[in-house]
Amino acid sequence: MKNILLACSAGMSISLLVNKMEEAAVADGIKVNIKAMSSDNAFHTLDEYDVLLIGPQMRFMKKKFMKAAEEKGLELPIETIDSVSYGRIDGEGVLKQALKLLGE
Repeated sequence: MKNILLACSAGMSISLLVNKMEEAAVADGIKVNIKAMSSDNAFHTLDEYDVLLIGPQMRFMKKKFMKAAEEKGLELPIETIDSVSYGRIDGEGVLKQALKLLGE
């Protein structure tokens, strides 16, 4: 099972996206654990996840997340959620983005 973390400013704006991603995973028979949280909380839990996707409005924080992961000795794929998929609340598209980062 892969653990996917989505981070945004307050952790609330992406909760609907998480639901859509979970629905897409069930429909495709993919076993994943998807969690959404604020960026502040995400920094403290990076070691619990296999991939981190950050909200498009937070793309400026990507380098900070990468540095935090590196300091913890993690080779964690980190990317900004595709803005079109984010805007459309395209759970399947964002799930595919996460899985691609994981090489699946």
